[in-house]
Amino acid sequence: MERMTELFVVVENKPSALGDLLGHLAKEKINIEAIGLFQDVAKLSVSDVNLALKALRGGKYQVEMREVLRLELDNKPGSFAFVASRLGAVGINIEYCYCTVSKGHKSASVILDVADLDGAMAALEGAES
Repeated sequence: MERMTELFVVVENKPSALGDLLGHLAKEKINIEAIGLFQDVAKLSVSDVNLALKALRGGKYQVEMREVLRLELDNKPGSFAFVASRLGAVGINIEYCYCTVSKGHKSASVILDVADLDGAMAALEGAES
């Protein structure tokens, strides 16, 4: 489990907007490590946050930073249900999440946004694979 800085980038909800954003980062040699797109907001984990901020702000994108959690969970039924239930039991709401697992891999990467990062980390201590 780790804290990570995620970038929130406002993008137009239209064809080519995401491609333009990702192309802009690619020109600067910034690697995308995780991405979620939710209507008009892209949520990005990148290889170099400071360089990405500079590139995006220079490209006239509206961007802000946010601290989120990244978890590595067993790729098996119930792993994420356990995490969500454990957070709920201590009163921590998951604002949003996204995750992925590659076929054949034994773990899944999960990105969670919660209001109380320290509380979530304490509640989940030992819950990861």
